[in-house]
Amino acid sequence: MQFLVDYLPLILFFVAFKWQGIYFATAVAIAASVVQILYLHFRRGKVGVVNWLSLAIIVVFGGATLLLQDEQFIKWKPTVLYGLFGTILAVGRIGFGRNLIASLMPGISLPDAVFNRLTWAWVAFFAFMAVANWYVAFQYAPGACGTPECATALWVNFKVWGGMGLFLLFALAQGIALSRYAREEAS
Repeated sequence: MQFLVDYLPLILFFVAFKWQGIYFATAVAIAASVVQILYLHFRRGKVGVVNWLSLAIIVVFGGATLLLQDEQFIKWKPTVLYGLFGTILAVGRIGFGRNLIASLMPGISLPDAVFNRLTWAWVAFFAFMAVANWYVAFQYAPGACGTPECATALWVNFKVWGGMGLFLLFALAQGIALSRYAREEAS
């Protein structure tokens, strides 16, 4: 259920794009993000910082896309969001000596060195995702396609399926890497 709540705006964005195009999909993503926040607030009583940041960025970049009728803004949204997440983790670690990944995983007990490596792995992953989105949106897709519509469709497919797939693979790799610490703690 949590997966559906987390990815509902993205899934609805994809469906709306296939049905009506980028501007309609952008409006649907904004509305779905607002509904997601309301659901988390009223159903769970708590809305995470990640959800608030995501909402703010979709409203700003999606709003600019709709207001100016320029899809370039919505294409920047993932790059900005990933860059912001990576920056927050890095600044938290370097500037404040806090390991925010450890804060996000309260039920998991790991040595500080492992949490430190985990934090830097996520920082690197977010940097990779930011650059990958920028590249597909503004370098690869326009050159690979003959039309702006094709380039946008290629970007949407990458954003939805490539992004989810890469996150899943990275999280799985993290789980495998951390599983040995769980085994050590159990014995």
